[in-house]
Amino acid sequence: MNLRALVSVTGKPGLFKLIGQNKGGFILESLDEKKIKSTVNLSTTKMATLEDITIYGEEDEIRLVDVFEAIKERGGDTPDVKADGNALREFFREVAPGHDESRVYSSDIKKIISWYNIIKDLPLFEEEAPAPLQ
Repeated sequence: MNLRALVSVTGKPGLFKLIGQNKGGFILESLDEKKIKSTVNLSTTKMATLEDITIYGEEDEIRLVDVFEAIKERGGDTPDVKADGNALREFFREVAPGHDESRVYSSDIKKIISWYNIIKDLPLFEEEAPAPLQ
């Protein structure tokens, strides 16, 4: 799973693909069918690549990529993001065992499920992750 160019932007719903950089900031393209391009400035906006996002664990942090792989291995079935908190938590216990239940909220689980549903049909979902940058 190649998530290197996919980013989450604070304050903006959905996910974006990093497609370039100019003197005003980073150029992003939305992953929905509209493919809207926008520029974000890192001095005013926080941005995180999905590859770098981790989830609080009881012992070690859990990489988001590993959670996505676990969902994929389960057949890709996810609960509806509008399901009750107990159903979401039960699902998350299966795909992210050892997550810190006091610090991972239902809203976090909903966001992860919605992100999975956005990227599961993209070609990069099946690509091999590139080697880490040196």
